[in-house]
Amino acid sequence: MTPSAASTAAAGLLAELVAHGVRDLVLSPGSRSQALALAATSLDRAGLLRVHVRIDERVAGFTALGIARETRVPVAVVCTSGTAAGNLLPAVMEAFHSGVPLLLLTADRPPELRGVGANQATVQPGLFGPFVRWAVDAPVPEPVASPVAPRAERDETLPPLPVVERATEERDETLAASRGSSPRFVSGAGAPPLNDRVGSPVAPRAERDETLPPLPVVERATEERDETLAASRGSSRRFVSGAGAPPLNDPEPTAWSGLGSRAVDAALGLTGTGIPGVAGPVHLNLPAREPLSAAIDVTAVPGPAPQPPASEPLLLERGPRTVVIAGADSGAAAEEIAHTSGWPLIAEIVSGVRFGRRIVHGYRDLLRDESLGGRIERAVVFGHPTLSREVASLLSRRDVEVIAVRGGGEPLDLNGSTIAAAAVTVEPGATDRDWLGAWMTASHAALVDLSEAAPDQDGLSSKDPLARAGAVKAELDAVRRPLDRALLADAVWRATWPHDRLVFGSSRLVRVADQVLGGKKVPVHANRGLAGIDGTIATAIGIALASQADGAAGVTRVLLGDLAALHDVGALLLPAGEAAPRIQVIVGNDGGGTIFDGLEVAASAPQADLDRAFYTPHAARFADLAAAYGWDHQLVSTRSALDQTLTSPVTGPQLIEVPLDR
Repeated sequence: MTPSAASTAAAGLLAELVAHGVRDLVLSPGSRSQALALAATSLDRAGLLRVHVRIDERVAGFTALGIARETRVPVAVVCTSGTAAGNLLPAVMEAFHSGVPLLLLTADRPPELRGVGANQATVQPGLFGPFVRWAVDAPVPEPVASPVAPRAERDETLPPLPVVERATEERDETLAASRGSSPRFVSGAGAPPLNDRVGSPVAPRAERDETLPPLPVVERATEERDETLAASRGSSRRFVSGAGAPPLNDPEPTAWSGLGSRAVDAALGLTGTGIPGVAGPVHLNLPAREPLSAAIDVTAVPGPAPQPPASEPLLLERGPRTVVIAGADSGAAAEEIAHTSGWPLIAEIVSGVRFGRRIVHGYRDLLRDESLGGRIERAVVFGHPTLSREVASLLSRRDVEVIAVRGGGEPLDLNGSTIAAAAVTVEPGATDRDWLGAWMTASHAALVDLSEAAPDQDGLSSKDPLARAGAVKAELDAVRRPLDRALLADAVWRATWPHDRLVFGSSRLVRVADQVLGGKKVPVHANRGLAGIDGTIATAIGIALASQADGAAGVTRVLLGDLAALHDVGALLLPAGEAAPRIQVIVGNDGGGTIFDGLEVAASAPQADLDRAFYTPHAARFADLAAAYGWDHQLVSTRSALDQTLTSPVTGPQLIEVPLDR
């Protein structure tokens, strides 16, 4: 077979992504996306791109999210048309709110087959709405000289193909008249010259033509597009996709050329904004006419991993009584600022910065204390805090100056006057020792000690039979002690080290962990952008794949509840032939959603309604699920057994089930 125009365009686009630092691509199989799939596997064979195959697009999206969370480099996701693209929406929403860079490459049918009942064709342009940083409905790739088949050989069940331009005023009026309330598309206007060359190398990032105009600020929200979206709420919907996009800049352009560099920039928020707080997902909708594609060898020149731009830090004066708050995705800067300034550090367990000399234990009670939390005048916030109502209440106070340092995601402004900053620094000066000392004293008193009591060595070696028997019984009781949530979280925390990764699901366990765990420098991840349970296992697998790339040591552990695990059970399916990650999925199984026991609904709803609509008890057998997906399964119920399981060598995926009481 000779390469199709779609093959040529796919090869050029993926080579360009590689040239701009992309190293991972998650692929779901499909017919319409085969040109992209074959180009990706060609780059994988050449060692230029790591391809991860997942049959479920929802799992694929969260796997890509996990890889991008760990690397902070855009990760591409390829899927076919139809509902396949729609299944990416949950991961796209999480990536948007967390500021995680994703590149969504969705295959599509050509525009003339949209809205006419053609198979596997739906409204993909604009599918992800406000949750993408930038969106393009790319022009259809075609050869330079495209022969038209004689009329007798054409399929008369399809509408005639337009010769060159798809979006003329005459054709739009015809469509509007003939289809009534069906959508109207204006896409790919001003397409560049087409080129049928395959696999032409793309220059690395440093050699790129920097004369490209800046990216639009947020999803190309022009006045025309806003009016279009407003009009779409009536009986007809009109989409203006690709209109007003910067001109493509490539010496030998194809139909999809020039999109790669702009997509990477947009995903990282490199241009068009002063603060990279709107970085996140980018959507390239890639229509093609030819479903068949030849296998081709794609070449590319790898470029360095893209980095966000350096920003001028905001200088903070020392005067106000200040606390530093670290939420999910806060980064090490939170601990550094707290350390250098002498301010108390309130670090959620998902922040990854619960360590250092300024850490505050039992922060929820202390924030409610009028002598401490009531006297706060300023809060410097890193990341996205979500785990406690006390922090949310503090950040909503009008008498507190809030400065939010966000590396991505939507802005944080709960009190209506929050100051956004890309980075902060503190002016030289002395630490307010009275303020810091009051917090540290209270923190020390609130520290939870979950360590086991030291063995009674004197009793164990006593010559008195009764004393020796009592010491032995105490030791056996400690070994046989059943696990509760606090002991489970503590065991996982103690088994995890800086070369490992720890992922928390949005279950009851993360709140317990936040309340009882002490300080330790451990890399922590969590999907707290929307605080949902969707995609937790897939995200953790993506984190494991990224952190263990190129032979790196370490184990990824994910701690979650049984419902969160069942919600993402499809992520347990790992493809044959790809390297299996070293991962331990630790499921606290209490037979339902006991997180609702701590909410107001538990005190007001009838027990039968609470069980049916919220607690949702189940009889799922995790041992059978693990066996079906080829995972090792361990059922542990005591602390000593759990410690042994967590610290034993991990050679592949493992599911550890811990029964818990409601």
